[in-house]
Amino acid sequence: MARGGLAVASAGGQQFEAKITPIVVISCIMAATGGLMFGYDIGVFGAVTSMPDFLKKFFPVVHRKSNEVDINSNYCNYDNQGLQLFTSSLYLAGLIATFVASYTTRRLGRKLTMLIAGCFFIAGVVLNTAAEDLAMLIIGRILLGCGVGFANQAVPLFLSEIAPTRIRGGLNILFQLNVTIGILFANLVNYRTVKIEAGWVWRLSLGLAGIPASLLTLGAIFVVDTPNSLIERGHIEEGKAVLRRIRGTDNIEAEFQELLEASRIAKEVKHPFRNLLMRKNRPQLVIAVAMQVFQQFTGINAVIFYAPVLFYNVGFGSDASLYSAVITGAVNVLSTFVSIYTVDKLGRRILLLEAGVQMFLFQVIIAIVLGLKVKDHSTDLSPGYSIFVVIMVCTFVSSFAWSWGPLGWLIPSETFPLETHSAGQSVAVCTNFFFTFVIGQAFLSMLCHFKYGIFLFFSGWVLIMSIFTLFLIPETKNVPIEEMTERVWKQHWYWKQYMDDDHHDAEAAASNQVSIPILSRFWVFLSRIRVSCSFDC
Repeated sequence: MARGGLAVASAGGQQFEAKITPIVVISCIMAATGGLMFGYDIGVFGAVTSMPDFLKKFFPVVHRKSNEVDINSNYCNYDNQGLQLFTSSLYLAGLIATFVASYTTRRLGRKLTMLIAGCFFIAGVVLNTAAEDLAMLIIGRILLGCGVGFANQAVPLFLSEIAPTRIRGGLNILFQLNVTIGILFANLVNYRTVKIEAGWVWRLSLGLAGIPASLLTLGAIFVVDTPNSLIERGHIEEGKAVLRRIRGTDNIEAEFQELLEASRIAKEVKHPFRNLLMRKNRPQLVIAVAMQVFQQFTGINAVIFYAPVLFYNVGFGSDASLYSAVITGAVNVLSTFVSIYTVDKLGRRILLLEAGVQMFLFQVIIAIVLGLKVKDHSTDLSPGYSIFVVIMVCTFVSSFAWSWGPLGWLIPSETFPLETHSAGQSVAVCTNFFFTFVIGQAFLSMLCHFKYGIFLFFSGWVLIMSIFTLFLIPETKNVPIEEMTERVWKQHWYWKQYMDDDHHDAEAAASNQVSIPILSRFWVFLSRIRVSCSFDC
């Protein structure tokens, strides 16, 4: 509860006092600008890859195909694997960078990892803006992917660790809010730059990414590192001093002692990636991986990546398609504020379940309208139906923006214990990037072959993830990270069976007979790669 401006969190019978201090708010805002860069990149490339001058210079086959009227299709104009690989390669680079970022997050801290991300972003923006051939463009894209990998690894951890428990959900969602603001900013830039009749206009769109990249870099210089990170790296007194500053009170001894104990346990874990596979960590791992898969299979990134192309291909003019993308971007931002306001009041589960129903219904409606009105080489989409499609897409985007968008990052970041926090976040980010890559690489081809059925495909996944949420995702509202095991996992009807069997892990580890599901074997393989690269797992 809150008294006199203090957030008082109960954990293990102790009371942790915490004011909502300016240093916490400012640090969280500055750190969350990593999401601004991520969002701008997502939003801007959908339009840049449809600009004639850009296509003519780097993808002449696509440019030629889009101008051949006799084969023009409402669904297949941009179906090109090379173009899709260019767009989605960022996430492949981010996937690999995530494992390096896991190392730097533990050994160098959250603050320095965010600074490294900012440097990668700036380098990538410079190369993309100045690109004269496809090689420069791809290298720049890879550097941006490295920046995204480092930022998405460090920023959610930073936000969840520095925020008082009572408002942890709202502050953590600042990252996702900045993602949506970045997407909206990109859509506004696209809408204005497309009207500039110049061969270099795509450079302007890509170059403006330097603004959020610089903000993240400067922000990383001035923020304080989290007490969790400082204590974990042996800076005990500095960690205590920072904890006192960010909580705004001298009564921090109880929380400090809990952090010391969590750090002691964490140091006993020599191989956090392997530790993730222990039976007691199975619930957090399964939920973290599942949420990242489900987040991408809502279809949201398919819509955001290619919003201008999507609207254009289903019958909108070029100006109308960009204008519609701006509208959906604005809805995305406003709806994220809804999540910030409600997530610590209503809880996580109710937002996920309500959004599941909403996304399912409106994707089915969109599919029906497009199936009836948009054929392969013709369209009967009147202005009224066009507006209706935009409204349906906005309704879908809004439900995602207050649920699976922010909570897909929030829930994994707050459920792993300190000893596996960085490794768990790394697995979550890596899974997210892999499936973002899959969707980004496949969407335009799927749109070409499935046509309106693409929305039915994603609605089926929404139904599956809603059932998963109903039965297997517990409520984590107002629960301190250090108390998740006792207050969440040991109380859950299904996951509690994994919490009462610690001796099982010790015996299985000794005999090398730990039961690892198929999905988990993939992470064992990746952890071995890390060892071979001389990273400390």
